[in-house]
Amino acid sequence: MAGETLEPTRGKLERSLSQGIEALYRSQLGQQTSHAVCHLLDNKLIIIIENGVTQPEKLLAQNGHQDLALQVRSQLESVLEVQLKDLIKEVLGVGVTDLLSDATLETGRTGTIAILESAPKVRDSSSKSKTQPATSES
Repeated sequence: MAGETLEPTRGKLERSLSQGIEALYRSQLGQQTSHAVCHLLDNKLIIIIENGVTQPEKLLAQNGHQDLALQVRSQLESVLEVQLKDLIKEVLGVGVTDLLSDATLETGRTGTIAILESAPKVRDSSSKSKTQPATSES
């Protein structure tokens, strides 16, 4: 067993991606997201970002320029697409085939579905249950 490397758990990959996405939004958009959540389902990745819409987008939408705000959001997503795909590939070890994104300006949430080339290799987290203490019956 010496020299064997354990694959990361699904939860570890999801947390790493969430942190990376928050850092990407901070560095590229100057946007402090309140929370990014990632869920890995076989060869699909679901990303939900709370407070992912920038202040200029909100300002445009609140002042009757909804269409322009949506155009700005679309352009931002387009610019970030390559970096997001690179981040996903770096963390999961598999490439992205397709990236589908949308945002709701009213709530500030953004959602992205990434279709992956294949399911990433993850360690089965059920092995944790073997380390749980046995319950004693009275």
